[in-house]
Amino acid sequence: MLPPRPTVETAPTASNPAEQFQNETLRPILKGQNEALLAHFRQYLQKRKGAFYRLPEPEQLEYIAHALRCDQKFKNFLVGMVVGWFNDEERNAFFASEAELTRRTTELTIQRIQSQRGSL
Repeated sequence: MLPPRPTVETAPTASNPAEQFQNETLRPILKGQNEALLAHFRQYLQKRKGAFYRLPEPEQLEYIAHALRCDQKFKNFLVGMVVGWFNDEERNAFFASEAELTRRTTELTIQRIQSQRGSL
């Protein structure tokens, strides 16, 4: 059995099912997996010889976004970390709108890592 997920306060969800899934499922999982996501991103940076740390802040933010949007292997690994926390109903909902929900998962992960750039 999976441990309980953290609560994430969000504005009332519109009628968009993808937005509802994002707010009710993705955000709590990402919050709960925050340290693991940061640890894996640190490892990603270490494999690339730490060039990230020599960049100015705007370029660091772009580096994070580029890494998660363009490195398909790394992106799929991080999305897999999130999908692994889904129950059967959530997994079925995810696969029904996989492209949209993968995009949302990636964007939320980018924002989460960028907002904690100083912790890298």
